[in-house]
Amino acid sequence: MSGLRKVSYKRFLLPIFNVNRKCYGTDSVSFSGILSSGLPDIEIPKCSLSDFIFENFHKWETRIASECAVTGRKYTFGQVRTKSKNFGDALRKKFNLEKEDKIAILLPNIPEFNIVSLGALTAGLISTTINPLYTPDEISRQLIDSSAKVIVTLNELWPLANAAAKLTKQNIPIITVNSQQGQSTPTGAANFVEFTDTRLDLPNVDISFDDVSFLPYSSGTTGLPKGVQLTHHNIISNISQLMHPDVLATREATIDHQDVISAVLPLFHIYGLVVLSLFHMRIGAKIVTLPKFTPESYINSLRNYRPNVLYVAPPIALFISNMPTITSEDLQSVRAIVNGAASLGHLDAVKLENKSKNNMMVLQGYGLTETSPAVLTTRPRNYKLECSKGSIGLPLPNTKVKVINPEDPKGTPLGPNQCGELLVRGPQVMKGYYNRPEENIFLDGWLRTGDMMYYNKEGFLFITDRLKELIKVKGFQVAPAELEEIIRDFPDVMDAAVIGIPHETDGEAPRAYIVTKPNSKIDINKLQEHVKRQVAPYKQLKGGVALVESIPKNASGKILRRQLKMQFEKERK
Repeated sequence: MSGLRKVSYKRFLLPIFNVNRKCYGTDSVSFSGILSSGLPDIEIPKCSLSDFIFENFHKWETRIASECAVTGRKYTFGQVRTKSKNFGDALRKKFNLEKEDKIAILLPNIPEFNIVSLGALTAGLISTTINPLYTPDEISRQLIDSSAKVIVTLNELWPLANAAAKLTKQNIPIITVNSQQGQSTPTGAANFVEFTDTRLDLPNVDISFDDVSFLPYSSGTTGLPKGVQLTHHNIISNISQLMHPDVLATREATIDHQDVISAVLPLFHIYGLVVLSLFHMRIGAKIVTLPKFTPESYINSLRNYRPNVLYVAPPIALFISNMPTITSEDLQSVRAIVNGAASLGHLDAVKLENKSKNNMMVLQGYGLTETSPAVLTTRPRNYKLECSKGSIGLPLPNTKVKVINPEDPKGTPLGPNQCGELLVRGPQVMKGYYNRPEENIFLDGWLRTGDMMYYNKEGFLFITDRLKELIKVKGFQVAPAELEEIIRDFPDVMDAAVIGIPHETDGEAPRAYIVTKPNSKIDINKLQEHVKRQVAPYKQLKGGVALVESIPKNASGKILRRQLKMQFEKERK
């Protein structure tokens, strides 16, 4: 583990407090308008991500690292390390994969997900994670764009993976994981166990901390999904930042304690991949995976595994609050609930707290795929302060943020209580977009988030809106441009625009505005079916379809979606 240095927090000082203020928040706002954590910078190890994750596995060799809440399949930390190394070596040997080749992970939340991702890391490969709800068309586009050379998927998803592979017109081998006993490997597929249980002992791959480790896809601030190049250093940095004692919600495993984490948020999503999976493997927690969310399976996981920290998105937070069958007894073991993917309103957070009788904390986090993902978090020590209510927290260590007028080319920081676009600098910020040199969302080295925020005089940040046009459905990103392209392909559609509108359970839902060709009529039900066949369920037009005479655009032809949103709000009143 050359270059691996232990992260030490013993030298850290407590945040500086301004005792003259009525609300004692961290003194994180500098006179220049740049916000920082208020904490000393931490030292980030310069090593490979797999070495970083495996460093302390010897302490928990026989403890369960990951277990399926449905089938009970489980792996110890020792098994994860051994099988990951075997898997990486087998990929190199059997498919002649070389450093920086890509593999596609098309898996739901199962214990084997960690073995696949860590195995790829040990081999110096780059993993691109894909949503299993995608259609073959959506999957094939990512396979082609990422140049993936192998697909790892579930036995049940073989038809989906095979259909997508055929659309690429390339010979992409597929490895399948059996989730149940007695399953046979599909003809033409390779058996996952043959890769994990065969020891080859190939020479180690020389991996630099600046090499790309994962290639998740994000639509950024605009446009179609793009590969986000996250280096080993990016993700090590973010995990190290989250491990700071002033930030940490989950406890690192000790001789006589191991936290249990319920992993229902998708591991193919950056939040699940880094925060639920890699971060918790690093600190020795037990990860209980749920392949999909159902009320019954989720409630059973609470009762059977007694998790200590719940990582949720708003729909699950609201489910916990509103489901009468979930009682304070079911939440007795829960020390904290951490909400991410989209912000949770203050009143909803209070309602969630009141569901427990155990002083359960409700914390929030903010981040992007482009930032590995975490940028801001509320902290256990100050989340109940009056000045922090409703906020999404403070910057992580080694992170600086500023709020600017989005029209200001110089990026001059705004002062407290002035709304503007959030910009970020820190070691967790991506290397750039894959194969997209023209896609530049940096301003003088600062990453433009596209999110509109303000901060109060104590430095707590509050999200108000999204400058970017992405639609957030249950925490998933939906790019309007992707849906518009599909809609315009429908007969007699001349033009189309898609916006997100409020939805009671999903957060937002896509709504389409359509201009028909002259003297033409459109069957809206058939149009809905046309879209439904080509996209994942959360991308469907649940917000409805409206026929309009024209789509508002600026002089350069860019759709003015804000005008459509204003029009929708006006019509709704």
